[in-house]
Amino acid sequence: MTGKEIVIQGSQELGISLSSAQIEQFYQYYELLVEWNQKMNLTAIIEEKEVMIKHFLDCLTAAVDIDITTCHTLIDVGTGAGFPGIPLKIAYPHLEITLMDSLKKRINFLKIIQTELGLSNVHCIHGRAEDLGQNPLYREQYDLCVSRAVAQLAVLYEYSLPFIKVGGTFLALKGPNVEEELVEGQKALQVLGGKLDHTTTIDLPYSDISHSIVHIIKNRHTPTQYPRKAGKPSKKPII
Repeated sequence: MTGKEIVIQGSQELGISLSSAQIEQFYQYYELLVEWNQKMNLTAIIEEKEVMIKHFLDCLTAAVDIDITTCHTLIDVGTGAGFPGIPLKIAYPHLEITLMDSLKKRINFLKIIQTELGLSNVHCIHGRAEDLGQNPLYREQYDLCVSRAVAQLAVLYEYSLPFIKVGGTFLALKGPNVEEELVEGQKALQVLGGKLDHTTTIDLPYSDISHSIVHIIKNRHTPTQYPRKAGKPSKKPII
């Protein structure tokens, strides 16, 4: 099975139908990822089929847990090489997405991806979540926030919830054993205006990997003192 076939059939297993143009965008994304990975550290996974499964399909599993067609604005906090924001944008082109990362080199790479793949309504923002979460341009402006492999939930909540509108959703893509993090993050979630809706365990197509999606609903405004100054959430989580 080729890498393209993996994306086509794997996305179908996840309930997502991709056009031939979208499949080409995924493959172009893969080629650019490998090319630029030689210049900067973007990913340890570079083999074609592995990228298609462990990055692209892995990111698309977020769509299993929410009807993304009902979302308009999405922010990806700590996007890195564009995961999961870019795969979700390719699969759901109606989205207006903001890709946020603290490393300028990664943001420059994402701007190249945006241009080369012809993606519209993509905003690549360099900065830290603690700073941008206090900026009125971004604070409580998004229907959906997604994050993958960034931090423990108690910290991640403070990074992410300030960006979400009341009534919006936060999806954290985590490993299979998330129970301890959920317990440790209960106080932060309550303080920051979120409520755990549910967690979903998903088996990744063409692999023996399973992971959890933590589904949070923003049910009230985040207090103005959060997020705290840069570095504070990770050094002194709300627990």
